[in-house]
Amino acid sequence: MSTATAINKYQAYNFRFLDHLLAFLSRDNRSGAAPRLIVALGIPLAAIAIFLLLWSVLAAKVQTSLGQLPGPAKVWEQALVLVDEHQAARAKEEAFYARQEERNAQKLAADANAEVRIRAYTGAPTFFDQIVTSLATVATGFLIASLIAIPIGIVTGMSHTLYSALNPLIQLFKPVSPLAWLPIVTMVVSAVYVTDNPFFAKSFLTSAITVTLCCLWPTIINTAVGVSSVDKDLLNVSRVLRLPWLTKTMKIVLPSSIPMMFTGLRLSLGIGWMVLIAAEMLAQNPGLGKFVWDEFQNGSSNSLARIMVAVLVIGLIGFGLDRGMLLLQRKFSWDKSAITR
Repeated sequence: MSTATAINKYQAYNFRFLDHLLAFLSRDNRSGAAPRLIVALGIPLAAIAIFLLLWSVLAAKVQTSLGQLPGPAKVWEQALVLVDEHQAARAKEEAFYARQEERNAQKLAADANAEVRIRAYTGAPTFFDQIVTSLATVATGFLIASLIAIPIGIVTGMSHTLYSALNPLIQLFKPVSPLAWLPIVTMVVSAVYVTDNPFFAKSFLTSAITVTLCCLWPTIINTAVGVSSVDKDLLNVSRVLRLPWLTKTMKIVLPSSIPMMFTGLRLSLGIGWMVLIAAEMLAQNPGLGKFVWDEFQNGSSNSLARIMVAVLVIGLIGFGLDRGMLLLQRKFSWDKSAITR
C-alpha cells in the first residue's frame, strides 16, 4: 500500500463517523445508517474502554517515590481540581480589580482631579492559562513558518536551479533537533530584543521562534514535491496560452499542489506542538511544558495525576489541531475524494 493510499484511508476513517452521524440525524434511511453508526462509534468506544480498564489495573501495580501510579479515577479527580483552581483564580482576579475600582471611585469622589491607576493582576497562571499560552505560541510559530516555507517550497519546486541551491541547506538543517537551536535562539533574542517596553515577552518569542524552526522543513519539502509533481500537460497548456508566471502559479500550480502542501502543514503543526512542550520544559517558558515540569519538581502526592491530566490534554489538543488542518484541507483542496471516500 502506498503512503498516499494509507493517508487517504486514514482520513476517510476519521470522517466516516461524522458522515454516518449526519446521515442518522437527517432521518433519511435512518435504519440503514444506524448499523454503520454503531460500528463507527462502537469500535472506538470499545478500544477506549479497554484502554481505561488496562490503565486502571496496571496502574494499581506500580509504586513510585510519590506513591501509586494514578489511575483514571485519580486523574479525573485532579482534572476537576484544576478546573476549581482556575475558577478560584478568576474570582480572585475579579475581586482584585473590583477593589481597585472601589478605591479609585473613592479617590475621585474626594478629588475629581485625583490620579488613579489600575494595576495589572499578577497572580500565578492556572492550568488553563498555560493552555492558552501554548496555543498562542504554537499558532504564532506555525503561521510564521508557513509564510516563509510555502513561498520557498513553491519557487523551489518550480525551479531546478533553486532546488539544487537550496536542497543541500534543507538536508543539512532538517535533521537538527529544534531543541538544539533553543540555546542559540534564547541568546539571540536576549541580545537583539532589547526594549524598555516589550510588546512580546522574550520567553514567548523564544518558544515561537523555536517552533518556527521545526515547522519549516516538512512544509518546504512537501510543497516543493507537490509543485514539482504538477501534471506536465497543465504546464504545457500554460505555455501555449503564454500565461504570466504569477497567473500560472495561482491558477495551475497552487491548486494542483494543495494536497501535498496541506500534508506538509499538518506534519509541521504536529511536530511544532510536540517540540513546543519540550522547549517550554527545557527553557522554563510559560505554557503546558512548564506546568508539567513544575508539577514534577513539586513532588506532591497529586503531582503524577496532574501531570497525567496535562499529558491527556496535550494529546487531545494535538488531535484537535490535526483535525482542524484536515478540515481546512477538506475545504480548500480540489481532491475531495481523498478525504471523503
